[in-house]
Amino acid sequence: MTSGQLTLDFLNEGISINSTKLNDAIENLADRDSLESHGAVFTRLEVVEFILNLAGYTENQPLYEMRLLEPSVGGGQFLLPIIKRLLAAWRKAKRKESALDVLGDAIRAVELHRKTFHSTRASVVELLTDEGLSAKTATALADRWLFQGDFLLTSLDGQFDFAVGNPPYVRQEMIPSPLLAEYRSRYQTIYDRADLYIPFIERSLSLLAKGGCLGFICADRWMKNRYGGPLRNLVAEQFHLKIYVDMVDTPAFHSNVIAYPAITIISRDSPGATRIAHCPTIDQSTLVTLADMLCVKTLQKDPMVRELAQVPNGTEPWLLGSADQMSLIRRLEQEFPSLEEVGCKVGIGVATGADKAFIGDFDTLDVELDRKLPLVTTKDITSGEVVWHGQGVINPFAEGGGLVNLQEYPRLCHYLETRREVIANRHCAQRVPNNWYRTIDRINPALAKQPKLLIPDIKGEAHIVFEGGEFYPHHNLYYVISDKWDLRTLQAVMLSAISRLFVATYSTKMHGGFLRFQAQYLRRIRLPLWANVPQGLRVELAEAALKRDLQRCNRAVFKLYGLSDEERSVLGGNGK
Repeated sequence: MTSGQLTLDFLNEGISINSTKLNDAIENLADRDSLESHGAVFTRLEVVEFILNLAGYTENQPLYEMRLLEPSVGGGQFLLPIIKRLLAAWRKAKRKESALDVLGDAIRAVELHRKTFHSTRASVVELLTDEGLSAKTATALADRWLFQGDFLLTSLDGQFDFAVGNPPYVRQEMIPSPLLAEYRSRYQTIYDRADLYIPFIERSLSLLAKGGCLGFICADRWMKNRYGGPLRNLVAEQFHLKIYVDMVDTPAFHSNVIAYPAITIISRDSPGATRIAHCPTIDQSTLVTLADMLCVKTLQKDPMVRELAQVPNGTEPWLLGSADQMSLIRRLEQEFPSLEEVGCKVGIGVATGADKAFIGDFDTLDVELDRKLPLVTTKDITSGEVVWHGQGVINPFAEGGGLVNLQEYPRLCHYLETRREVIANRHCAQRVPNNWYRTIDRINPALAKQPKLLIPDIKGEAHIVFEGGEFYPHHNLYYVISDKWDLRTLQAVMLSAISRLFVATYSTKMHGGFLRFQAQYLRRIRLPLWANVPQGLRVELAEAALKRDLQRCNRAVFKLYGLSDEERSVLGGNGK
């Protein structure tokens, strides 16, 4: 293997797929020009320095005797400050050996994208020569430190005292299938629709020496959602989540990102308490002070930093809110069953895969009347009540569950055939060509006739709308139905601070402070059995919901859960 270039020669034995296809997939990614394709999001220098301080990679340490891993070098946003710190520590020590002998093993940095690799390598050589090293030594160190290739398949020697960086943001759909199959065979944490940063974290953790420390900034989704479960379990069993810094609404990167990032400092140590900070101001002085506060041996009382015990708990989402809010959540979870355990069902509206073909003006959709349903979308419920804009959805399903025979529905057949190219080009249609005209989700007309609560996916506050049983929900709406709970009464609970606490605790946040009101988070809400709700309180809840009076909803809901004055204050008021 030549320095600076990684090939398939070092891959583990027993590759499960054809190595030529694997190599082609790697080369394809390495040569792509799109930043999105290789997940490039560049971190601000102040944030880089903050992470290095949190991880303990500081000039007062013998960094030249330690080893650091940077798994996704990018343009060198982390690597160049790392090198400056390494050189400063080396100079302070006044070692007599040559720079190459002392520093050659101090860094291992990997970058897949070929053009980026060569550009960053040139920047490293330039930095080293500017720092007084000869061109020969600078080039030799760059060749020892930097490698072009796929970090997830790269053979790396030994263990590391530090792993730092900003792993790539790449969705599974962007990864060639042979490469994704190989990743899945190697990494236990690639679960469900896990983004690429998940195995990056797993591999980096696996390479830490005892006491070694990982400091990453990446999307916080894995800390709470379904696909992060295996990685959370790995951290809970084998590592210590030392520090968590929520970077909500902070300009941590040089470009905007939709998902909120967070900084995690994880060490290969026995599990312990986690120190937590939220929303720091991005300037050097503030971040240096905050790093000192987070890393001090004995935590001092300060509103900027707090400590929580047992944040990692198997595959469970990490609950990182205030201690009193977590205490309230835990009490409610112990005393009350979940939403679905009391007879409520959470679902999501229909995904068609080709809305322009399957959805249109209800009156002008030229199909048989029983082949279309009035559709409710987020646009129809913005006022808090349903104001239908006249959209409809084609229903290709027979009452028994299969697709209808198009020969029995000539108008539907003509409608679909004129749009066949668009409809048949969908993935679900190509997978089963005979079912080319099905929607992705099966449509059950009975759902349209059921009263339901409608909830948009992404909102800053709970937006819960009652729908009396006339419309079929679109894919961008979740719904709740129940044959036990009265839905107007349930609407008051769903509008309350209690429900928002559950969703905010378990949901990932999006840019702008929005929450994800998805089924997996809605199902976390706890409710008493309907039979245990007093008649007078039922009326009070329903009237508050009808008037959409959030304060009245809260007052009634606080009674429902028997909240103490202290618990009510946790939710922002006494509810009296």
